[in-house]
Amino acid sequence: MKKALTILALLKKEYPEAGIELRYKSPIQLLVATILSAQCTDKRVNIVTSGLFKKYRTVQDFARADRKTFEQEIRSTGFYRQKAKNIIHSAGKIMNDHGGKVPNTMEELMTLPGVARKTANIVLQGAFGITAGIAVDTHVRRVSGRLGLTRYTDPVKIEQDLMKAMPKKDWEAVSLLLVAHGRAVCHARNPNCPECVLKKLCRAYLKGLV
Repeated sequence: MKKALTILALLKKEYPEAGIELRYKSPIQLLVATILSAQCTDKRVNIVTSGLFKKYRTVQDFARADRKTFEQEIRSTGFYRQKAKNIIHSAGKIMNDHGGKVPNTMEELMTLPGVARKTANIVLQGAFGITAGIAVDTHVRRVSGRLGLTRYTDPVKIEQDLMKAMPKKDWEAVSLLLVAHGRAVCHARNPNCPECVLKKLCRAYLKGLV
């Protein structure tokens, strides 16, 4: 716990402006952007959604989207066929089961196609200000593993370890800070360990694993 709090404090100092990079103005926009962000950079998603959100403005618009047309509109984000299917079906389920409003509970969000805990956490925190857990993406998984904050590779188990180690009031920040550090320093390949503020606390660095 002490190590985790020290890591958190150092990351807060290093990345005071850390925040979500996806651009959105409504819960449905954040949901769509987060689904599109799987295996894709936030920068690319923002490029795609800048035009997408002008055409599709409401949940109903997404629910009524033509699948083939929509696939081509999001093609550059990768895995576009599955993403298009999930977004359109999720919007339809929101229309049918939730009166056209994106649900604001973990349980309800996870009934939507293509939505697991990571996406649900991001939507809850970003759209509703609700903290139910810690969003675990590839950066969070990699950095938390190297630091020794978890020994698991499964996102759900990693999230449980981080939730136990970090104060609940900082759960949203934990994800954003680990993502920021993963992008800036702790790269998947060739991490910049000499410049890392966490190297003296990093299990992988101290054991010569990176």
